[in-house]
Amino acid sequence: MSTQFAQDLRLARRKAGFTQQDIAQLLSAHQSIVSGLEHGKLSPSLEQIITLSLIYGRSFEAFFAEVMERCRQELIARADALPPTAKQTAETFNRPVSLERLKRRLAEPQDHGGA
Repeated sequence: MSTQFAQDLRLARRKAGFTQQDIAQLLSAHQSIVSGLEHGKLSPSLEQIITLSLIYGRSFEAFFAEVMERCRQELIARADALPPTAKQTAETFNRPVSLERLKRRLAEPQDHGGA
């Protein structure tokens, strides 16, 4: 799980002077959820990330970058494990080109700045 995100979250909470219970109430969640997020044991939902961003007045781009990289690595492994098509049909005609294009994109350095 995202250790940088967990550290950022814990630091943001402490700088703001909130307790984990305060954040739990603002998130409409149990305090154990906040603890799990701050210790990197849980991944936040999109709604939780947005709410936390609103609470602290900042974005948590490190979380997105870490999740994007993990997904990229998992997708590379799954793409490499795809079996070849037994028979080319009109439905699978573009598959080899699309698969090669996907692998090239996944191999490129990632810019998580969101251009």
